[in-house]
Amino acid sequence: MTTPALLTPYTLGSYQLKNRLVMAPMTRSRAGKGNVPTDLTVEYYTQRASAGLIITEGSQVSPQGVGYANTPGIYSAEQVEGWKQVTTAIHNKGGRVFLQLWHVGRVSHSLYHNGELPVAPSAIAIPGQVYTAEGLKEYETPRALETTEVKDLVEQFRQGAINAKAAGFDGVEIHGANGYIIEQFIADGSNQRTDEYGGSIENRARLALEIVEAVVGVWGEGKVGIRFSPSNYYNGISNSDPGSIYDYLLNELNRFPLAYVHLMEPLASLEKFPHYIKEVAARYRKIYKGTIISNGGYTFEKGEQTISEGTVDLVAYGSLFLANPDLPKRFELQAALNTPDRATFYGGTEKGYTDYPFLEEEEVEISR
Repeated sequence: MTTPALLTPYTLGSYQLKNRLVMAPMTRSRAGKGNVPTDLTVEYYTQRASAGLIITEGSQVSPQGVGYANTPGIYSAEQVEGWKQVTTAIHNKGGRVFLQLWHVGRVSHSLYHNGELPVAPSAIAIPGQVYTAEGLKEYETPRALETTEVKDLVEQFRQGAINAKAAGFDGVEIHGANGYIIEQFIADGSNQRTDEYGGSIENRARLALEIVEAVVGVWGEGKVGIRFSPSNYYNGISNSDPGSIYDYLLNELNRFPLAYVHLMEPLASLEKFPHYIKEVAARYRKIYKGTIISNGGYTFEKGEQTISEGTVDLVAYGSLFLANPDLPKRFELQAALNTPDRATFYGGTEKGYTDYPFLEEEEVEISR
């Protein structure tokens, strides 16, 4: 019987992945004191080492990048040591893992920053509320970064990349999606700067490309990815012409020896945003010449079809990997899947984190 395309090996840079299933980066809000990964973090990721590639939850590159409680960082010696336990355990299981480098920008609150305002490209607040240790709070109007401080952002990502290398990761993914700092610069709804980082497409794309250059300078060829969500409007993002700026970005990325570009398909209705891109990976397969990972509500069947058609090379699964630590095996056997428990996605202990059951032989139902 033919092996499903999802379960075939794939060469990613210098790495041979055992399958084309990627564990998507998912915030789980279970880091310990000092935003340090814990023994429970080690168990969680090790359980899922059968993925072709694990991309960790976003990890702040600096204290300035924090926007949520109990999310891990990669800026302190303690965090590096905590992540080192994770990478060692995954490698002992034969897995591969990239760390996602993260800075939330304005998606934060002064309570996370000793009373100082969050930072952003421009002083434009996000509508709505943010969760803090004191409960829900209205988003504050962020402080616009000075030009020299934008250049400091590049250095924060560079140092995060250096720290990730020290922690034993196989590579890193730059988080340029979901309305966080890089996307805040890309989108003209949140970036109204008049310096070299605002205005034109080239200027609004500048930060993303400078960060890519800096991080590739640390890691070298085939060990850096970047994630984009061109059709995102989460976290107050609006973009008058996402097609043009992402066309420019993806074409520019061909200049760099990246491991991959990780693209998010629309996860919600685009009825109010008819100018947004409806089929993201299909559009950028024609522009970007390297490996493409796609993420966004994939089932086994949809993932299999998308890879078989050549639209993408790897498929990232989020909630399905969260709830099924042995997802590749379940796909191989066409077995029933555990149902994700949304109530335990963020925060807590082992419940909904490391206690999802593995496949038991007596439960396997092969439908081939």
